[in-house]
Amino acid sequence: YRLSDVIKALNEPTVKESKAVYRTRRNGKITYEDYLEIPEEPGYQYELLEGNLIMEPSPAVIHQRVSRKLQRILEDYFNKTDPAGEVFDAPLDVTLSDITVVQPDILYIAGNQREIIKEMRIDGPPRLVAEILSPYNSRKDRIQKMEIYRKAGVQHYWLVDPDEKTLECFKLCDGFYAFVTAGMEEDILEHPDFKDLSIPLNNLWYN
Repeated sequence: YRLSDVIKALNEPTVKESKAVYRTRRNGKITYEDYLEIPEEPGYQYELLEGNLIMEPSPAVIHQRVSRKLQRILEDYFNKTDPAGEVFDAPLDVTLSDITVVQPDILYIAGNQREIIKEMRIDGPPRLVAEILSPYNSRKDRIQKMEIYRKAGVQHYWLVDPDEKTLECFKLCDGFYAFVTAGMEEDILEHPDFKDLSIPLNNLWYN
């Protein structure tokens, strides 16, 4: 397959938001089966948001550095508090419906929900999702994906902004995300729902 041929076959209009490219069928939504037929293109990653195919540039170095450090903290924490649980990072498909496939930067699957871990993907909402914001995707993560995660039932949603040096934590309460806690720059973030979890934020931003 060539990406141009696949997209042409999907008969799409294209909408751009900064550096992200959105593609959708003119006569319907792109499905998970369509998504699986799209070949990888070096330098880009893909998600399927409610039938719209999104193609974005691969993350920058600072994005990967922050993601790796936060993942290490969460792995150490959950290894102690929930040994049967697992922490994963992108790229890994998380199917939330037939027309929504996301690749969260970091996700935690609790030990009591391991049935959603399949051979090639996660099939269902993780207990925790953390997205690392980039200049070209902050609006998508703050609005579009937050709403997708809310409707899918992701219990905890975190937004990490390396440029602003902030971490914001939201929790699903009565079907809506409520702000729980946040920290910035050199704060030590603690979360009321994760006992003894302590995140020195300066460790995320600085080498």
